Amino acid sequence: MKIIRFISGRDEKLHGTPDPAAPGRARVIEGDILTRFSLTDRVETIKKILTPVEPPNILALGFSYGKHAGETESKAPESPVLFIKGTNTLIGPGDAILLPRVGPDEVDYEAELAIVIGRRAKNVSVKEALEYVLGYTCGNDVSARDWQMVKQKKQWARGKSFDTFCPLGPCIVTKDEVPDPNNLRIQSILNGKVMQDSNTSDMLFSVAEIVSDLSRSMTLLPGTVIMTGTPEGVGFVRKPPVFMRHGDVITIAIEKIGELTNPVENET
Repeated sequence: MKIIRFISGRDEKLHGTPDPAAPGRARVIEGDILTRFSLTDRVETIKKILTPVEPPNILALGFSYGKHAGETESKAPESPVLFIKGTNTLIGPGDAILLPRVGPDEVDYEAELAIVIGRRAKNVSVKEALEYVLGYTCGNDVSARDWQMVKQKKQWARGKSFDTFCPLGPCIVTKDEVPDPNNLRIQSILNGKVMQDSNTSDMLFSVAEIVSDLSRSMTLLPGTVIMTGTPEGVGFVRKPPVFMRHGDVITIAIEKIGELTNPVENET
């Protein structure tokens, strides 16, 4: 099932599933998508699509793809490399990524498969890890490289946690529709030009391994979003480097999930 969170024509915030027979409309979901829910026959107009979930935490990984670790001249890690993005970073499809007034001049894109945790997970095995996953969505780990690498002395949180630096969406695709999350084409497209074009099969750790590893003595709460890292082709390693500028449009496209598109604007 594809699950969206949206504002209806009656200005209600709802969960639903897009109605393929009626574009711009959705069948409403009753209940809590993280506990128990059911699909109703009620149909509402989609006024605006929001982030598909409001996570308690956003956990993110670095150097998760073999070729990306290579292009950054970094040694492939032996276990997932974790950092945390603030929930203030969340925006949905169509919302603007704002280039901060405080001065980052090197704002980069990162196409990522995002895992949505469906139920409380702690110390789970790799074998059982996918039982705790609700589904998957598209994410963009927007990163101010100058702050990440220089101004914050390689402490990543600030450079990756400016407002609007975590677009998510457009939907959660439940895990039953993605039998192998480690075999999905993943792309970023900047102003119509493909910048990243890879497959989640290049991930150094499987989705199950990631969930299991992060759950070790650290409880993954329902709704937690895990950004699983980005493939090769990011802007800061290109020659010359490519960074997002006012007026750009960036799209993250992942097979079986959809496309997440956001304009880029200067913060006023």
